[in-house]
Amino acid sequence: MTSSAFDIAILGAGPVGRVLALMLARVAPDPARIALLAGSPPAPVAPSAAAPATDPRVLAMNHGSRVLLEALHAWPDRSADIRNIHVSQRGRLGRTLIQNTDFGVPQLGSVVAYSGLHAKLDECVAACGVTVLPGPPARIGLQDADGVRVHQGDTTLLCRVAVQSDGAGANDVRRDYDQHAVLTTAHATLPRRGWAWERFTAEGPLALLPHPQTPDAYSVVWCCTPERAAEVAALDNAAFSRALSQAFGDRLGRLSSQAPRHVFPLALSARRAQVHGRVAAIGNAAQTLHPVAGQGLNLGLRDAARLAQTLGGWLPHPEVNPASALAEFAGARHVDRLITAGLTDLMPRIFSTGLAPVEHACGLALLGMDLASPLRAPLAQHLLQGFRA
Repeated sequence: MTSSAFDIAILGAGPVGRVLALMLARVAPDPARIALLAGSPPAPVAPSAAAPATDPRVLAMNHGSRVLLEALHAWPDRSADIRNIHVSQRGRLGRTLIQNTDFGVPQLGSVVAYSGLHAKLDECVAACGVTVLPGPPARIGLQDADGVRVHQGDTTLLCRVAVQSDGAGANDVRRDYDQHAVLTTAHATLPRRGWAWERFTAEGPLALLPHPQTPDAYSVVWCCTPERAAEVAALDNAAFSRALSQAFGDRLGRLSSQAPRHVFPLALSARRAQVHGRVAAIGNAAQTLHPVAGQGLNLGLRDAARLAQTLGGWLPHPEVNPASALAEFAGARHVDRLITAGLTDLMPRIFSTGLAPVEHACGLALLGMDLASPLRAPLAQHLLQGFRA
């Protein structure tokens, strides 16, 4: 069966695809001509095979992402604010503290449950007027002068522009970090509300984020070698809690974890070009980043916002070739993608070289940022909102 009713088809209904659908619905003359194909391919680094409604993961959202979601009335009902970010290096001199008061914002970011965000986006998408097509994962077919063919099961759709928002896609840049991430939840005897912690160790970064559902609990992202990840994941709860406390330190008192643990490999995977003909890639389809600093989803949402802005000017005249609009989008996103991917690629590698002079230099850099606020402002501004063209 073939249909030619759509101006834009969005492949993948994760957070980035749904946000794009919501934004396009606001500018499209006929939102029903926007198709959201809800069957998603497997996430390239998914730690959980759970359905979205029961997915145990949490997501770190920066201030810019929160502003965007609130404008779309898609902010979840429950979240944990991050007002302070403490960055340190285990066993080395230096730390830096980034605070919301330095930048005049109510929070630097927030942590939300994946299930809560999915439910809110689902509710908003159902009311916005776009055409939602559930079914198996879709794939891009042939392109010609009339548009792009998208195949979903036995159905073939003809659309003028296709957007891939989920899955690793045909990414042509890849770097394996030789690290795995262990995800879990931990409780602290001395919790500090509104604080997030990024601690660099010789094996990789260890992040503790305030949990959106329990005030004294933290979402843990512990990056280490594959062998160490397998070792700590197999420990009993008491032994794991001791190992976590030893790696993190005593800033929050004793840490204890009774929660399940999920382990997944870490790699940088990215497309050099976000646009190929009438097809654009955003979110995980364009890049998958190291989780340090929690920038992956935030970068994907900026992709979606810019693409919606660019295609908004094209949608009233969909018979016009979209090449110039898509080229404008790709050019506008180049610097942000380059900086964010570079930052998240460099940080875990430079802090875990095992070379004392390099790690001492990193410690001095952290100390310098802490003593001179202008030095930490660029990093903080990027963590807040990213680069916006």
